[in-house]
Amino acid sequence: MSNSDGATQAYLRNTVMTATPEQLQLMLYDGAIRFTLRGREAIEAGDREVQFESLDRAQRIVLELANGVNRDVNPELADQMLALYDFVYRRLVDANLEGSITAIDEAVRILRHQRETWVLLLNKLQQHAASGSERPPTAPTPVSAHAADATTEECSSFVAEG
Repeated sequence: MSNSDGATQAYLRNTVMTATPEQLQLMLYDGAIRFTLRGREAIEAGDREVQFESLDRAQRIVLELANGVNRDVNPELADQMLALYDFVYRRLVDANLEGSITAIDEAVRILRHQRETWVLLLNKLQQHAASGSERPPTAPTPVSAHAADATTEECSSFVAEG
């Protein structure tokens, strides 16, 4: 590994370790999308090894997203999110087993929508903070306190290796 590779790894690790839970959530969405698209490219190229590795990583990120859902704030919304993550996970498994571009496209569409929604929420929270209001708008907690450490570690791995 060259000095620039080491510097890049150190920068990425520092970025992840200093990120807020909300930023970590966004990084996980980015990683899931990136690895899913890499898996799609591998299917099109007929590269089964890269297909498996990429889609396996995307599956693990989706599992991490699901593990971070906090049911304390809004159990009904949490259950809907868990069902959505379960669907995406199953489509990624199908894509990996069957080499299905359709399954990948469905998973990516949902992941992109979730990412866009998350960005809108973060922007709204930033606007609220800038306005100086005492009470922030109610927002779902991205990760439970228990999952925050695991998410940081997982995200560090996904960002640094991706």
